[in-house]
Amino acid sequence: MNNTSAVAIVPLGRRVIYIRDLLHALVLRDIKAQYKSSILGILWSLINPLMQLMVFSFLFRVVLPLGIDNYAAFAFSGMLAWSWFQLSMLQATSAITSHRELIRRPGFPAPILPAITVTTNLINMLMALPLLLLFIVFSGGELKSTALFLPLLMMLQFVFTLSLAYLTATANVLFRDIQHLMAVCLQLTFYFTPVFYSASRVPEKYKFLYELNPMVHLVTAYRDLLLFGQIPNLRTLSFLALASVVLLVFGYTFFMRMRDRFVEEL
Repeated sequence: MNNTSAVAIVPLGRRVIYIRDLLHALVLRDIKAQYKSSILGILWSLINPLMQLMVFSFLFRVVLPLGIDNYAAFAFSGMLAWSWFQLSMLQATSAITSHRELIRRPGFPAPILPAITVTTNLINMLMALPLLLLFIVFSGGELKSTALFLPLLMMLQFVFTLSLAYLTATANVLFRDIQHLMAVCLQLTFYFTPVFYSASRVPEKYKFLYELNPMVHLVTAYRDLLLFGQIPNLRTLSFLALASVVLLVFGYTFFMRMRDRFVEEL
């Protein structure tokens, strides 16, 4: 290796370390900010989904019973996956517009901002995950070896969510209505995602349209791995993984091309 190559590699290595450390610091700052001056602090990451679970359990076991075995674990698994996606998208959409001081700082790596929101909400999900495992075990369920594939599924959801985050964060700088539109779209998408019900209950004639929602396949895959001890539909997940990578490249490229306009628009 010649000296020119060595010189080129060192700055790249330092840049990667810098971005890694910056991501760690900003994610930690976000988590602390979420629970600052809160009596229960980080416990809110568990209390919020638990309160939702209580409502769902009452509605769909007592008022309108769906006949789903081990409903607490069933609904909680869907809630964790959905909450990670929903909160990440809501926060990432305004990631640029709400950090004007950082964007205006020379040399600041703007692409890190959407990644921070997705990573922060991933950590919140990981903190609630042991509670889901307890639900599974104490309700008579059994964790199978398929649970070992959970990190791969979470990696897929991370890439998928981040790819959309780059697009919406960029679009929101240009059109501020995007953040309001995103809130409405996510509220509607929630009902078209099998969070509190089973995807198998969707009538056959609507399944093609229903399954165009990527979160349908992700939520179903979480349940397959954790609740049913079976391998999810690998063909569908492979296609989703490929589409997510392509979308991530497109979203990141779009973000970088529009980056110079951020300061002008803010």
